[in-house]
Amino acid sequence: MSKPTIFRKPQGPIVVRGEINLTDPEGNSIGHGPRFSLCGCGLSKNMPFCDGAHKEK
Repeated sequence: MSKPTIFRKPQGPIVVRGEINLTDPEGNSIGHGPRFSLCGCGLSKNMPFCDGAHKEK
């Protein structure tokens, strides 16, 4: 099992690497790969994942 790392890019997404269990507010698992980016601006149309919408601000 790889130790997860999480970091935030300046003015952008939250990047997650490693094995984690990502869930919605009801506790349902949300599928993802070994590296993914979470939305940090609230503008993504693919929540909770980043779709690059922060670049259009």
